[in-house]
Amino acid sequence: MTTAREIHTVLEKVADPVIAEHSQRFFKTGRGEYGEGDRFLGIRVPVLRKYVREFQGISQAEILQLLSSPFHEERLFALLVFVRAFERGDDAQREAIYKLYLDNLSFVNNWDLVDSSASSIVGSWLENKDREVLYRLARSKVLWERRIAIMSTFHFVRNGDFADTFAIAAMLMRDSEDLIHKAVGWMLREIGKRDVVAEKAFLKERYKEMPRTMLRYAIEKFPESERKRYLSGRV
Repeated sequence: MTTAREIHTVLEKVADPVIAEHSQRFFKTGRGEYGEGDRFLGIRVPVLRKYVREFQGISQAEILQLLSSPFHEERLFALLVFVRAFERGDDAQREAIYKLYLDNLSFVNNWDLVDSSASSIVGSWLENKDREVLYRLARSKVLWERRIAIMSTFHFVRNGDFADTFAIAAMLMRDSEDLIHKAVGWMLREIGKRDVVAEKAFLKERYKEMPRTMLRYAIEKFPESERKRYLSGRV
């Protein structure tokens, strides 16, 4: 059985200090920034995904050790293993992964970690279930939990179900964090790709109060002339 220590050794061998230094800046790890204190080995995501496919036999206990790692790529590796196992598991296995995910949210602590896992695990599990947990997360004081709330709804959006995305977007309309503005705008844009009338109906009541970044993301695919009208408040 593969261990977390063995995975760490493998990943150390392909680590690149130049990539690590770039990642430290890109993921805002400086004092007072959203990723403060995070550490990087310096491994690109395609390389991580290759090892995810290679090491599918790792136990949940070992995955959780990697998920609690101080190294960003090891946490991402653990989440990608969980996503792959969730997609291939039966209901009991999927439920176990979903619960483990919620029990370990403190380690899902950067935007790429959220975006790589929330929809595939939380959104997928909740497809035909009560979704109150998403509203609890949307009310959290933790930035990443609020991002998980909105990003989990991507699964529903892909299936033409927009109600929870709209409801959580409304809850997060005055959020103080730019990373929430971007995520909400992104999900509204995804709705627009599938039903632009529904997106515009939501925007009509709220676009003037939206943070600028959220609005820009939401209307990114609109014709330029229409984008200008939204941005100037003349829709």
